[in-house]
Amino acid sequence: MNVLTIVVVLLVLAVLGFLLSARIVTQYERGVLFRLGRVVAVREPGLTLIVPLIDVLRRVSLRIVTMPIQSQGIITRDNVSVDVSAVAYYRVVDPVKSLVAIENVAAAINQIAQTTLRKVVGQHSLDETLAQTDVINASIRKILDVQTEDWGVVVTLVELKDIQLPESMKRAMARQAEAEREKRAKIIAAEGESLAADALGAASDIMMAHPLALQLRNLQSLVEIGVDKNTTVVFPAPLMSTIESLNAFLARERVSVPAPVSRPNARGLSA
Repeated sequence: MNVLTIVVVLLVLAVLGFLLSARIVTQYERGVLFRLGRVVAVREPGLTLIVPLIDVLRRVSLRIVTMPIQSQGIITRDNVSVDVSAVAYYRVVDPVKSLVAIENVAAAINQIAQTTLRKVVGQHSLDETLAQTDVINASIRKILDVQTEDWGVVVTLVELKDIQLPESMKRAMARQAEAEREKRAKIIAAEGESLAADALGAASDIMMAHPLALQLRNLQSLVEIGVDKNTTVVFPAPLMSTIESLNAFLARERVSVPAPVSRPNARGLSA
C-alpha cells in the first residue's frame, strides 16, 4: 500500500512537472528562453520544455503588424497647416533584440513614426505633399528602417492615408483649378481662330484668282439659307463685279472659239 501511494504521488508530481515545463510555440512565433534572467536560446515552433521556476519563455510574433499613425497637425514648407494621417506595416526579424533592446516595440514605433511623419511632410510644400506621396512614403520608410534596425524590426511599408486641408485652402485651390481650365479653353479657342484665319486667307486667295468662285459661294449660301421657305432674305451681291467677271469670261470664250471657214457654192460664190 505504501509503495502504491508512492507511485501515485510520483506520477502526480511527474504530470505536474510536465505541465509546468511544457510550452507550445505556434508557427508564426518564436520563443526566447530566459534562464535566471539571461537569454540562452531561441525555441522554434512546436512543443518545448523548460525548467520550472528557473526558465521563462517569452513568445514573439513574427507576423506583419498594421499600425495606424494618427492624424498629425503639420505646417508645410510653404506655411500651410494640414492634418496628415498614415499607416505603417512592420514585422519582427530578430526576436531577441525586440525583447532586449527595447521595452515596448509597438509603442516605440508608433511614436517614432509620428515624429518622422511630421518631420518629412514639413520639409515639403503643399503641392509636393499632394502630388509626390510616393516620395514622402519612401522617405518615411527609409528613416524608420534606420531607427528600428537596432530593435530587430523591419518596416515593410508606409502609406499616407489622408490629408486634410483647411476650408480656405480648398476654396483657393478650386479657384486656381477653375482659372487653369479657363486658360486652357482660351488657348484652344485662340488656336482655332488662328487655324480658321489661315483657312479663310487661303480661300480668299483662291477667290481672287477665280472671281466666279465668290458668286458660286454666294449662291451656295442662298441655298443653305433658303431651306426655310417662310424666311425672306436680303442678300447683297457684288453685282457690278459679277457682271464684269461674266463679260470677261464670255470674251475669253469668244476668243477661244475659232471662226467658221467659208466654202464656195455651186455658182462660184463664197457662202
